[in-house]
Amino acid sequence: MFNANKKPNFVANNKIIFLNRGFDINIKGKAAKTYFDDIEIKNYAVQPGNFRGVVPIPKVVVEIGDKVKAGDLLFYDKKKTELKFVAPVSGEVIAIRRGERRSIKQIVIAADKDITYRKFETPDLDTVDRDSLVDFLLESGLWPLIRQRPYDYVPDKDIIPKNIFISTFDTAPLAADMDFVVKGREKEFRTGLKVLKKLTSGKVYLGLNANKAKAPSDAFAKAEGVEKTYFKGPHPSGNVGVQIHHTAPIRGEDKVWVLGVQEVITFGSMFLNNIYDAQRIIAITGDEVIDAKYLKTYIGADVSDTVKVCIKNVKCRVISGNVLSGETKMFGEYLNAFDNQVSIIKEGDDYVPFGWLISQKKTPTFWKAFIDQWFGVNKEMDVDTNTNGQKRAFVATGIYEKVLPMDIYPVHLMKSILAGDIEQMEGLGINELAEEDLALCEFICPSKQEFQAILRDGHRMMIEQG
Repeated sequence: MFNANKKPNFVANNKIIFLNRGFDINIKGKAAKTYFDDIEIKNYAVQPGNFRGVVPIPKVVVEIGDKVKAGDLLFYDKKKTELKFVAPVSGEVIAIRRGERRSIKQIVIAADKDITYRKFETPDLDTVDRDSLVDFLLESGLWPLIRQRPYDYVPDKDIIPKNIFISTFDTAPLAADMDFVVKGREKEFRTGLKVLKKLTSGKVYLGLNANKAKAPSDAFAKAEGVEKTYFKGPHPSGNVGVQIHHTAPIRGEDKVWVLGVQEVITFGSMFLNNIYDAQRIIAITGDEVIDAKYLKTYIGADVSDTVKVCIKNVKCRVISGNVLSGETKMFGEYLNAFDNQVSIIKEGDDYVPFGWLISQKKTPTFWKAFIDQWFGVNKEMDVDTNTNGQKRAFVATGIYEKVLPMDIYPVHLMKSILAGDIEQMEGLGINELAEEDLALCEFICPSKQEFQAILRDGHRMMIEQG
């Protein structure tokens, strides 16, 4: 049983929230706190599909063969022409790839060995007014790094968020350690917070990690001018949606914004160095990695170059993000803009006879169905992509509330979405949830229902209803 009720000494007089519901999936392949020095990534891509709310066919202003600097304009939204997207690296545009119905899937850049940057005339943070600051964030390409809840959309420029939220830790399986990621970038993070404070009429909330034996990085624990709250408990205590629910919940027509630690650093770097710095530190994780470490790269790195030198077995699955809510990527595709890790696990395409009766190996599971789950449950385990069952009738069991530390009834909400009942969906709290918040419900589901896909469909219906 997870003991979430002991307050760490470093929390001192700060607010702390204890969460007992949830589940930590302890699997092999955590990244050591060192960097790869033998991975050279040649290509990067900006993917419009990573930014929800953007039209699928934006106005592309570059052509194949064009030379760009990091921060140069690549495309803008045809409906919201002020919404601009810029190059994460300098180099040559080598491909403009299309998806379904001629949508723009990827704009690919072959990166220069030494990145050059477009220089921006950054306003003075001490004197700039909010409207001018918003205009600059739109012009510089920083604006799409903000996500609005509900629905994780790129916000409209006229929206003033009630609050802004940043989770400074991640409890997902094999997640990147943000204390390590922020090391050496503390000044940029603090400056990024200063930018964000000018954008909201409310507060900037930081969620801090109370699960470790030592205090979080000073960049987080000693941040000034923000509302700090410590969280202690199993996954998904690191999810920003869970933290919003327990600090300042979304009510009615509220709009709030969320950013990740590395997005905040990019904001801060702009105002310190006058450049669009899309550098990202990515954890390369999983039992199929020869030597799991961190990688310094940029937004939209090529999957092929990212993992080819560190993979054990060609028969594996590469996931941009974590194993619960990430997206499968094929070689020749690119990492998603907001992901801080790559997970590489075995492709589970083998059939396990009587797997429901006899455990063939130690497998992460919420249920104490097998003897090995009663002994050594904290040991790291290897995993594959087998679902260990097939989709069946969606029954109400009351189990999902055990892994969702929010006052929401997941089954009732899912069934209201499947029934298309807009009023009931809203009443059951659909506006408070992002897909990652339901990932554990999907993991433990005996009916093998795709909670995240169902929620995404519900969000689509809510948006269409206005």
